Amino acid sequence: MRLPEDPKIDCHCHVLDPVHFPYNPAVAYHPTGQEIGTPTQMEALFDTHNVVHALLVQPNSGYGGDNSCMMSAIAANPRRYKGVAVVANDISLDDLAQLKAQGIVGVAFNLTVNGIDYYLATDSLLAKLNELDLFLQLQFEKDQLLAIMPLLDRHRNRLLIDHCGRPTLEWGVEHPAFQTLLALGRDGRAHVKLSGFSKFSRHRHPYTDALPFVEALIDAYTIDRCLWASDWPYLRAPERLDFGPFVDLAHDMVPNPKDRAKFMWDNAYALFGFGG
Repeated sequence: MRLPEDPKIDCHCHVLDPVHFPYNPAVAYHPTGQEIGTPTQMEALFDTHNVVHALLVQPNSGYGGDNSCMMSAIAANPRRYKGVAVVANDISLDDLAQLKAQGIVGVAFNLTVNGIDYYLATDSLLAKLNELDLFLQLQFEKDQLLAIMPLLDRHRNRLLIDHCGRPTLEWGVEHPAFQTLLALGRDGRAHVKLSGFSKFSRHRHPYTDALPFVEALIDAYTIDRCLWASDWPYLRAPERLDFGPFVDLAHDMVPNPKDRAKFMWDNAYALFGFGG
């Protein structure tokens, strides 16, 4: 371990506590075993690694659109946590504003779970996000970004991109889908989380085949719009994953100490208002 002493902000993690917040039976996938991450476990992990703040992301697994478990964790420690919620496409402006008042900074669209069609008629929702200055967080894969771009261009929301955009590595950096992702960075519309490597890499840690894509993202977005995230507790991971190696990986991806401080602290601290 090289970075346990440096303060960190984890920009993508999930809280799952099925004992106190039972899963929704209508949701197809219910995390079990080491996929579960309770607030108590999360606090202990973050204390050990000096993760001072975190952006909690509502998991589609287990809970779907029931944000209760995440909102409870934020309410218990509002100075430490902010959140990204999953909401109904027709949620009212008042209900969105209430979520914002409780620590929610954005709404997640997960195209890898729900597909493209589910989000194509969300113009009203995206307009509400702009009115409240909430982020639109996007997780997609393959060429899904190309299909959703007309919607994004109509509203020009502030964007958070999950997990390096989950590029299809065999397509290469020059593929139109990845080039479109890079263009969002050059346009200044988005921040990207350099995370989730097990979701798209063909290798095990340290995911060397993902490095050209990470380098291209840092170049397009600049280090000022790159965010560090762990993806803890690693839902549907293909093998056992641990927090520490991802902390070390940040050192390898961003070796310059000043840039790494931006990547792991400064950018998220300002972006999500942790100081307010």
